[in-house]
Amino acid sequence: MGLANAPFGAAEYTRRIGKTRKAMERAGIDVLFATDPSNQAWLTGYDGWSFYVHQGVILPMEGDPVWWGRSQDANGALRTVWMEDDRIIGYADTYVQSTTSHPMEDLAQRLTDMGFAGARIGVEMENYYYSARAHAVLGASLPNARFVDATALVNWQRMVKSADEIAFMRKAARISERIGILGVGEDWGDYPAIVPLTPSGADATAPHLTWNGAPMRSGEATFFELSGCYRRYHAPLCRTVHLGKPPQDMVDASKALTEGLEAGLEAARAGNRTCDVANALAAALEKVGIRRSARCGYPIGLSYPPDWGERTASFRASDETVLEPGMTFHFMPGLWLTDWGLETTESILIREEGPAETFCNVERKLFVKD
Repeated sequence: MGLANAPFGAAEYTRRIGKTRKAMERAGIDVLFATDPSNQAWLTGYDGWSFYVHQGVILPMEGDPVWWGRSQDANGALRTVWMEDDRIIGYADTYVQSTTSHPMEDLAQRLTDMGFAGARIGVEMENYYYSARAHAVLGASLPNARFVDATALVNWQRMVKSADEIAFMRKAARISERIGILGVGEDWGDYPAIVPLTPSGADATAPHLTWNGAPMRSGEATFFELSGCYRRYHAPLCRTVHLGKPPQDMVDASKALTEGLEAGLEAARAGNRTCDVANALAAALEKVGIRRSARCGYPIGLSYPPDWGERTASFRASDETVLEPGMTFHFMPGLWLTDWGLETTESILIREEGPAETFCNVERKLFVKD
């Protein structure tokens, strides 16, 4: 199908491939094997729920990338990637969850056929989708190759978003405001990379619980952490609802959190650092005696389960990543205290000038329902 079904045009993919190859050259990598489905999609447009089996993108220093995966999923690649059909390779189904063979044996033969048997091969070692066994089999099958840890190499190239990517995130934000997957107008919603996190009461003291069969009760707060998604681009948004009159410490914390968010947005300017945002938030929270040790933000954009973060920079005191126009983050200063939890967050865009822009337009407060 070529570019017919890909989400972006040729110029956008040329930009991405060029950035990645420069990073490969700096890292001393001859050929990259990217298994993170977000990185696969960013480089090629591939979009399918097939990441439970081994698959990836082979990116040499010359020529178009190659998508490699299960033979039946090659049909999905034909429908979604921007490359020509001859850049799609499928391995036999006999490799899938086999006790006698492994897909990496097929990959090793493919790399050998391409002339990379003795190359410096970049692999994403710290990745949900690249197992210890996969690495062991690939190494044993390519004894003359040198493996280079390319963890987050592509992720860092994704940090500054193009105008087209930002447009997709704005569409995702409109869906986030509706708290659903139905989309807005002709902009259809997609499944998010994280399930809705909606704990209530004591469960809300933990950041990553989902839901249970208990009813929402008066005297308890429920935070809603979710994201609209458009063509795999996210714009997470969290708000908290309290049934009945909230305790005063929660009211005070919510006000401080709003002040901290506003101070952080002011600090989130091009040329400042990620730690500046975290420190601005911390100062506001410390006024009411809250010391928050966890990071309070991370980059977002294109993503697949189990996480909508890009796993690079963080909003925290020890991170000094310089903010650049086009970077996008989930500014996420959730509070998970002894008796209750509270989340008010924003997805933000670093602008050319001035403070960060928020993607969503939802009042920033603790919502109280009688």
